Amino acid sequence: MIVPLLREMRAELGAGFERVDRKLEEHDARFDKLERRFENLREAVNGESVHGRYAAAEVEDRLEAIEKRLAALEKTG
Repeated sequence: MIVPLLREMRAELGAGFERVDRKLEEHDARFDKLERRFENLREAVNGESVHGRYAAAEVEDRLEAIEKRLAALEKTG
């Protein structure tokens, strides 16, 4: 009587663990997908940040050139 009951309990536990394993695999897949999306966003933000720094540096260079020209005009004027 006890042995069949233990077998039934083992089968139920095994089925429960299989369900948990499947859920964990589903969650792992979702987390992997989210991590890839975050990485893509991080790369995009970093790319825009680098682009912004180059643009700002270009503006600074242009302003510096204008200031030099203005200083030269003031000296001659």
